Amino acid sequence: MERKKASDFPPEVMKLFDGYVHGRIDRREFLDRAAKFAVGAFTASAMLEALKPNFAWAQQVARDDPRIRTQYLEYDSPQGHGRIRGYHAAPANAKGKLPAVLVIHENRGLNPYIEDVVRRLATANFVAFAPDALTPVGGYPGDEDKGRALFAAQDAKKREEDLYQAAQFLKSRPEAGKIGVVGFCFGGYICNMLAVRMPDLAAAVPYYGRQVPASEVPKIKAPLLLQFASDDEGVNKTWPAYEAALKENKINYTAHIYPNTLHGFHNDTTPRYDEAAAKLSWQRTLEFFNKHLRS
Repeated sequence: MERKKASDFPPEVMKLFDGYVHGRIDRREFLDRAAKFAVGAFTASAMLEALKPNFAWAQQVARDDPRIRTQYLEYDSPQGHGRIRGYHAAPANAKGKLPAVLVIHENRGLNPYIEDVVRRLATANFVAFAPDALTPVGGYPGDEDKGRALFAAQDAKKREEDLYQAAQFLKSRPEAGKIGVVGFCFGGYICNMLAVRMPDLAAAVPYYGRQVPASEVPKIKAPLLLQFASDDEGVNKTWPAYEAALKENKINYTAHIYPNTLHGFHNDTTPRYDEAAAKLSWQRTLEFFNKHLRS
């Protein structure tokens, strides 16, 4: 399928798609409301198909890349869902301890895009681990819509505990030095949550993530690198109050809002991807982790 950009779609359709992927509207409502923007063969159904992820676009690092070693690992989450599986990668020639990064997926489980992010970190000389929050229901199902439905049906508190325990598991690994976390969308919220819950977290990079309540901010010890899309009303509306709390509590943070971008701009599987913003934000992410995890 030809790769399309966000600019190939009416802005109203992109807003509808954001509502669809976050569960505010269902497939039928998307199709009904997008139909008014259809042009010729570019029907509402064709637009939705074009907006779905193509994971071949996201493979920047092959699974069998000789520079890295990958494996699936399991860990215990006794207060959560029990036993959770995740994807681990490390440099092939790793010796001793390396800085370690927990990678948290969006609201549909451990898909190929997130696994590629794990491999990208390993090629940059980090240990990386991404848990799959959908493990209790069979893991990421290979279908984004099914993944979102399974995710929405989960016990959110148990899921948060599962992801907190992922950080503890990574921290306990013999190859892991200082621990950081990066996450996208829902995973961005988990970055903020872990910054509150983990006084020993060394760095957190939430991408377009919902924030924790301002009352929780005094507990944050980790430096934060917050990455936002400019056109992301649902996430950005609470940012001013969160920033005020960060300033009031003298939290070490840096925030970037990338112009003319949509929620999901780092995810290179869909038309919401913005190459310039994705590359710049990732460069900043690696620099941030190098600064705070290698010292």
